[in-house]
Amino acid sequence: MAKDLNKKAFVEVVAEKTGLTKKAAGEYLEVVLATVSETLKDGGKVDLSGFGKFEVKERSARTGINPSTKEKIEIPATRVPGFKASKTLKDLVK
Repeated sequence: MAKDLNKKAFVEVVAEKTGLTKKAAGEYLEVVLATVSETLKDGGKVDLSGFGKFEVKERSARTGINPSTKEKIEIPATRVPGFKASKTLKDLVK
């Protein structure tokens, strides 16, 4: 298997391993990614047993420094997507 996978290569691997056409594998991947994205957008979590958990994390507002002017700036609070790998995935990567 390739060392790095982009979306196109990922679809090709899925198609090869499942016997699906590349088009069908691509459509399934799009549905999976859209479902994860929509769930996170709505504030939910996606827990894939044996792989990991996708969730939204809250970053609180803070004061930063503009590196070019050394001026203090306020950075607003924001929500960011996060991923926590399962123990199974962590052990596999070791």
